[in-house]
Order: sequence, then C-alpha cells, then structure tokens
Amino acid sequence: MDEIGLFPLGIVLLPTERVPLHVFEPRYRELIGECLETDGEFGMLYADEDGVREVGTLARVAEVLERFDDGRLNVLVEGRSFMTAVVEPMDDGSGAVEPETSSRAAGSFRALAALAGVEADEPDESSPQLSFELAAQVELAPDAKQQLLESLSEQERLMIVAELLDAVRHTLIATRELGDRAKRNGSRLAE
Repeated sequence: MDEIGLFPLGIVLLPTERVPLHVFEPRYRELIGECLETDGEFGMLYADEDGVREVGTLARVAEVLERFDDGRLNVLVEGRSFMTAVVEPMDDGSGAVEPETSSRAAGSFRALAALAGVEADEPDESSPQLSFELAAQVELAPDAKQQLLESLSEQERLMIVAELLDAVRHTLIATRELGDRAKRNGSRLAE
C-alpha cells in the first residue's frame, strides 16, 4: 500500500474527468507542489457537511494554468483510476457489460447533446470506462457522481448514467416547454 496526500473538496472527480482547481491553502499548495516536483499523484475525496467520503479518485496535475507570486496556483487536474482514502486499489468487478446497456447510455448521451445543441465527441461504446467518460462530460450533482464512483460494476454504472442523462434531458425539455408557454402567455397579454 502506498501513502498519498489527500485533497478533500466539495466536488467529485471521476476517472478520466479534468477539472480546474484554485489551490490557495498552504497545506494544499505544499501537496500540489510536491506532486509537481515528483510527478506524483494525490487523492481527491468528496467532502460536505456529512464529512469526508472514504472512496475518492486518484488524481494528477495535468497542467499548471497559472502561478501567483504568493504561491497560489491554478491547475488542471485529471482523475485517474479510483482509490480509497487508505489507498488500496479497488477492484472494479469483472462482470461483463451487456452491449445494450452501453448502447442505451451512449444513446442517452447523444440525445442530451443533440437537445442541448452541443457538439460532443462520439462515445466509444466499447470503452471499459464508458460510464465515467459520459458522466465527465455532463454537469451532475456531486451525490450522483459519488454514487458512480463507489459502484464496482461498469454495468451498474452505465445503467445509472443512462438514467441520470435521461433525467437531465427530461428536465431540459420541461424547462424549454415552460419557457415557450410563458412566452406565448406573454404575447397574448400584449395583444
């Protein structure tokens, strides 16, 4: 077992996901500085009012975006394979993924991207980390991302991701319909 530094934050970093961080606390500046010197990795754990989770993501600094004179840093970190806070590799269950599940999750992603009008990379349905790759491209609540991180089954994660993406799509549809209805009501009042 290796010992690594831990960085608890109010966000969940998924494997393959990249997020910018502003590092200002001295202890975390020291941690990131050490990782930069040794090309080392650190653990990111989700922390909120309920405490720090035991399952997090192994991360590395992918790029230093900005260094400030007072030692603060803006960095881009990338999620690696996931680990526990004790830093024991978690064995991602070896269960097979049903092709229909991969297709459903990728289809949900495509439908959301089309509805939102964004150009997204075509998902590789054969990727062993498809669930993380899809979820990393959509803004999801930290609790939902933590649920994905703690699952040891890609099959289960893909089912969760498909449901989450469908829910986001339905919310977007409902929001647009409400906005359209409000516009129509407003035009009638003006007549």
